[in-house]
Amino acid sequence: MADHSHIPVPHDPEPFTEAVARILRQFRPDASVQIVAPLRLSVDGRLMQLDNLHRMVDGSADACAVVRGYLERVLEGDSIGATPIPLAVARGRIMPRIQPESLFETVDREQVAHVTWVNGTVIVFVIDMPEVTVSVSTEQMIRWGLQPDDLESIARRNLMRYRPRMEMQMISAKDGGRAAFVSLRDGYDAARILMEGLHARLASELGGNFFVATPARDVFLAISHGPDTFVDRVRERVARDFRRMPYPITTDFFIVTRDGVAGTAQAA
Repeated sequence: MADHSHIPVPHDPEPFTEAVARILRQFRPDASVQIVAPLRLSVDGRLMQLDNLHRMVDGSADACAVVRGYLERVLEGDSIGATPIPLAVARGRIMPRIQPESLFETVDREQVAHVTWVNGTVIVFVIDMPEVTVSVSTEQMIRWGLQPDDLESIARRNLMRYRPRMEMQMISAKDGGRAAFVSLRDGYDAARILMEGLHARLASELGGNFFVATPARDVFLAISHGPDTFVDRVRERVARDFRRMPYPITTDFFIVTRDGVAGTAQAA
């Protein structure tokens, strides 16, 4: 790839979008790259959203390197995703991710294999390849002869096998609150709320039923139901993370019980 280090990457959305478009045109000169709106590009007729990249660049010491790496992964994923992948190859690599329903404001709901979940979220699926993840489309799912529920079952099993010895870190607050968190930053931190046996694993540490916050893809934070001062502090932190981190999901807490996971948005 050509050296793009001479291209400045400003912070404001409009010039940021223009800079990303220039970098993209340099290493994909055959592509049709058009600016649709701030943080929105059209690449060969397909919408490329730059919101997450914009958040990733914020505060980075080498913004250009972050932009290049992101574009490389996205384009490689698109290339792989356009090639039919046999189910025998993909089955052990299908993983779940949680995304907000707002995903479908810019992506056609009918084209994305997904399962509607709680707190205004959906479970989507990716094929975890060595260097990139490839989204599972509805077309690919139908080609495999599967339904969304089948994908969910496969993805949940793979998630359980992904890091079977994963340890959660525990924190005790001065006011009596307790928290457990995972920060592996492997793209599946938030998705670990889908793990079987989560309540059995943490209930004794957190005093029974507990809340889980997933403000962004790389955040999983389980907390005790009280005291209120502790829960309120966590809510404030979750709101900040939701505003600043890439791949935001929701500010609403999930409620984890022996019977499963519910959404505080619905309960309210």
